Amino acid sequence: MKVIIMAAGVGSRISRHLKDHPKCCVDINGKPLIKHTMELLNSKGITDIAIISGYHNDYLQDVLKDHQFTRIFNPFYRVTNSLASLWFAQDFIQGDSDVIFMNGDVFFEESLLNLLIDHDKSPLMLADSTRIEDADYRFTWLNDQLTAYGKELTNEQTTGEYVGIGKFNAADANKLIEKVNSLVNGEHYNMWWEDAIYRQIHEGQVIHIEDIKGNFWAEVDYIEDYKRIIDYVNAK
Repeated sequence: MKVIIMAAGVGSRISRHLKDHPKCCVDINGKPLIKHTMELLNSKGITDIAIISGYHNDYLQDVLKDHQFTRIFNPFYRVTNSLASLWFAQDFIQGDSDVIFMNGDVFFEESLLNLLIDHDKSPLMLADSTRIEDADYRFTWLNDQLTAYGKELTNEQTTGEYVGIGKFNAADANKLIEKVNSLVNGEHYNMWWEDAIYRQIHEGQVIHIEDIKGNFWAEVDYIEDYKRIIDYVNAK
């Protein structure tokens, strides 16, 4: 199994709290978030990991100097989005292995990773049905299949919040890269990487949803997210 971690972005919504660090390196009780993620993955025997960096790349590399991973750099991180970052990682992704895709600013507990590893549906996106009122990126799903997505969905239309993590078998991962190339060739550099999979829904692709309610996670977009992580870690 491979894991690819998106960590190139500036994190403008929380940047003033980050002291010029990538938000994947936010301090979690003395340990950068990305280091926590790497240690958790390694504890499950997952070592084939790629990290796509951009903003403050040197700082990120120094934080992870004791870890082995494939280094991928998006030099255009200020004028592109994660779709372009994934384009740079296509050689790592293509092959015959399952691939976990995750945004580097997501903190999650071990039980969530166990669930993801054991799941056999593909393509699979994680979502949380307990997060509707304050949801950022919203999903609607029916019978565990994604039917609608976007920030503009109302609370009534929302089934849960997207977590920022997905899992694809080899065939679906290769298909995803084909779509990424198609979008980049069409100069759609400012899309999220997930847009490459959402667009496949309109081509008949079924996107499976796993509701991870009851498992702790938080994406570090706002200072409130960070405080929620710290409260969770201190309570353990």
